Amino acid sequence: MTKIKQEQKEWSVETSLAKGRQQKRRREAGMAYAFLLPSLLGLLLLSLLPMLISLYISLTDWVYTNGLWNWNFVGFQNFIDLWSDSWFLKSLGNTVIFTVVTVPVGIFLALVAAALIDSFCGEQTSGVVRIALYMPHICNIVATSTIWKTLYSSYGPFTNLMRALGWQDPPKFLVSYTWALPAIMLVVIWARLGYWVFLYGAAMQALPVDLYESASLDGASGLQKFRRLTIPLLTNTTFYMTVTGIISSFQVFGYVNVMTGGGPKDSTYVLVYYIYKLAFDYRRTGYASAVAVVLFVLLLLVTVVQYRHNSRKD
Repeated sequence: MTKIKQEQKEWSVETSLAKGRQQKRRREAGMAYAFLLPSLLGLLLLSLLPMLISLYISLTDWVYTNGLWNWNFVGFQNFIDLWSDSWFLKSLGNTVIFTVVTVPVGIFLALVAAALIDSFCGEQTSGVVRIALYMPHICNIVATSTIWKTLYSSYGPFTNLMRALGWQDPPKFLVSYTWALPAIMLVVIWARLGYWVFLYGAAMQALPVDLYESASLDGASGLQKFRRLTIPLLTNTTFYMTVTGIISSFQVFGYVNVMTGGGPKDSTYVLVYYIYKLAFDYRRTGYASAVAVVLFVLLLLVTVVQYRHNSRKD
């Protein structure tokens, strides 16, 4: 009997401990949900809900100046009309060109700059150089664009630099149909460079030193170590920068709006600027929402394709 009572007592103690652990887990889970709730509400109210509303509006002919509920359901007609809209096609083409140029060129320059800083600058000097490169990234887009408009003017510093380098008659870059978009690309690459150098610099600090020591003992040159070790080891960082760079390039707006206003003609029209013009100048809210949905789908497809490609390589 004594043994049975002792076993019952041990069982009751274990049961109490188990209940105590369950209650503790519930309290921790409740605390976690309480901390997550503001972010989840923000995601729901500021991202998911507006996205669903925009998706519905893209299926209507709503003009926001006519009232909140004054819209007619037109189905997929807006999406059908897009592909015969020369302004949309030009905006899409400019956006793709802008992305294809700025992302690879920016990543390449950032990788080279980060490697040079890591190899040839001391600890204190490298920090100063990285901060100097990072400054354009945190500057206000309007201020940056205004300064570059001055640099690109007929007798501005950039134009005079081109003359000094032997370009006899450089164009007025921002009013040239041919050169306006490349001029904005240069500004965007310059503004992003410091941020990407920071990312690469942080990633390089975490690279295994023993691999480089082994390569040096095997007689590898600095360039060989850069090609065979540094670039492959930074694949995940490069992937992250590629995805975020593509998303950012597809959403470029501020530089275009301030520096060229989409001109001359349609030479610098990009998708987000076209959405802005449709919604607020032409008041075609439903049609603008359709363009926004197309932009969202394109970004989603690009991200999924890149993610799968990177997963296969891993």
